[in-house]
Amino acid sequence: MSTDLILVAEDDSDIRDLLTVTLESAGFRTVAAKDGHTAARILTVAQPAGLITDIQMPAVNGLELCRRARLDPAGRAMAIVVMSANTHAYDADAGLNAGADRYLAKPLSPRRLVAEMRDLLAAR
Repeated sequence: MSTDLILVAEDDSDIRDLLTVTLESAGFRTVAAKDGHTAARILTVAQPAGLITDIQMPAVNGLELCRRARLDPAGRAMAIVVMSANTHAYDADAGLNAGADRYLAKPLSPRRLVAEMRDLLAAR
């Protein structure tokens, strides 16, 4: 069981709740943000081990959030997963170019999300 802190940045409250429940059920601690601006503030204070972010969010999008996380020395080792309902190759490439470790298309498989985060954290 992991005790790593994961930041979930998602503007859809139902998806945000599903992600936090899924991760907490797998033993992770979570903190959630309803937009990229709030998530950026949390990144500087909480210094989570992982970040799961939607690409399309108000104020600060998930790609900018990834870039900001990677600029911080503490964020360079962070496990980052970006997700989007868009399944275009461009979105996956943009996420990886912004500093994400993985791109997942919505709807997400809870089992796959947990497996991806565990793999990324183990590789740190």
